Amino acid sequence: MKELILGGARSGKSAFAERLAQRSGLAVTYIATAEVGEDSEMRARIAAHRRRRPAHWALEETPRQLGETLKRCAAPGRLVLIDCLTLWLTNLLLAEEGRMANELERFEQALAAAPGPVLLVSNEVGQGVVPIDALSRRFVDETGQLHQRLAQQCERVWWVVAGLPQRLKGPTDE
Repeated sequence: MKELILGGARSGKSAFAERLAQRSGLAVTYIATAEVGEDSEMRARIAAHRRRRPAHWALEETPRQLGETLKRCAAPGRLVLIDCLTLWLTNLLLAEEGRMANELERFEQALAAAPGPVLLVSNEVGQGVVPIDALSRRFVDETGQLHQRLAQQCERVWWVVAGLPQRLKGPTDE
């Protein structure tokens, strides 16, 4: 089953996805898309995520080539948790021009072909004001379009607010 887990920053979506992964009883591969740079606040966020994850989960750090990593890691009897798509899109937007469309296509094809369960974590960014600069507007547009395509492809879609998951689509068993 493919599941999309959306929410705002610090909404509890990652912790919820991690609980779903643990409850599955399957081997888990966690694909992290963040890049640790000079940003101390981002380093602290990444460290908190690392402390929260079980040590026996496999870890792949993939800031750009998500489709290739998903193809390599997805398997029957293995759950893949990707956290998070908005960081991945940011990395693509800041990469060389023209790369984004190819990477998006590869990722969506890999997701469609994935033989095991996949949990996708992403920030909902389209509920605020229209951003003032072109790059931020493009980010919001690309994110919203990706979320719409993924919501169609996924069997279950969640909205997490204040740590409370709300099912938007799919079967009710959690």
